[in-house]
Amino acid sequence: MTAAQSVLHDIRNSISTGSVAARGALLRYVTDLFIVGSEQLSEDDIALFDDVFARLIVDIEFSARALLSIRLASVANAPRGIVRALAFDDDIDVARPILIDSVQVDDPILVETARTQGQEHLLAISRRLSLSEAVTDVLVERGDPQVLLSTAENQGARFSASGYATVVRRSEGDDRLAICVGARSDIPNHLFLKLLAHASDRVRTKLEAEHPFAKREVGRVVDEVAGRIRDEAVRGVPDGHDTPLQLGEFDDDKIRAFAKNGRIEETTAALAAICRLPISFVERTLAEERAETLLVLARAIGLSWPTVKAILLLPARKRPILAVEITQCLANFERLSRTTTQEIVGFYQVRAQAGTLQVS
Repeated sequence: MTAAQSVLHDIRNSISTGSVAARGALLRYVTDLFIVGSEQLSEDDIALFDDVFARLIVDIEFSARALLSIRLASVANAPRGIVRALAFDDDIDVARPILIDSVQVDDPILVETARTQGQEHLLAISRRLSLSEAVTDVLVERGDPQVLLSTAENQGARFSASGYATVVRRSEGDDRLAICVGARSDIPNHLFLKLLAHASDRVRTKLEAEHPFAKREVGRVVDEVAGRIRDEAVRGVPDGHDTPLQLGEFDDDKIRAFAKNGRIEETTAALAAICRLPISFVERTLAEERAETLLVLARAIGLSWPTVKAILLLPARKRPILAVEITQCLANFERLSRTTTQEIVGFYQVRAQAGTLQVS
């Protein structure tokens, strides 16, 4: 048994008979002993320290717990038991240093804390150097506007698809949050478009000025003012006849047959009719090297992947699509939410009716 172990055993045996004030003095001493020798401690040593810390903080004054939290937060091998106890402390001044800085606080602890504690605890968690998707899912669902903004501003935070959808939804009416979320480089394209659909002019202007991705997308989807809506936008007929097409005239099988036979005009007209969008907009969509907008349209109207793949292979594109790109498109297509894509198409329709949907 080492000298430190001997001392700890003696302390542990005497704790129950000591006063709260005496435990405070012992806690400071044990903390000094741990920090000085932390790099040389074995797992058994750390477990013994953990047990002693747990006994010493029972009924101890707030200031002593807060000081312990500050001192242990930066120690890489701090005892996990005491770290967990401090993270769950109801007093935020005790919990904050651990929640922000301790590497011993893992995702299960962070998730449980975020689910059970108050907004100040959530705010502290949002300021960690990095955050996993599991943690941000809870923060964006439970957090107040301050927590939401802090999480969105954290460049080390990763968001799941559902987490991003939540933060985009909650950014409606909050310009500061919308700008922050829209400026993130990792925001999925379809959710960025959804954010734009509900954003104020101030937000769109800010995103265009500050973020290259946003500038490209805003320019492509929102800002360019077109002329009047072409008659085909309503009727979707390539030869200019006045009879509007009924949505029931086209189904997945027919559109796939058009695409497989290389009938670009018929495919374009069918998509335009079902989506109620200008033919010229759909033509541009089919010609784009990037397939995101086509995937959004296809998911919104319920096309199957074989049909989407056939459309991607049409010679309407600026260049032939590569096999690896088709694989990536399939992954992106499967991740898209039907509800979200329908909202995006609704946004396109509103812009088309206002004459501000880019079609050239």
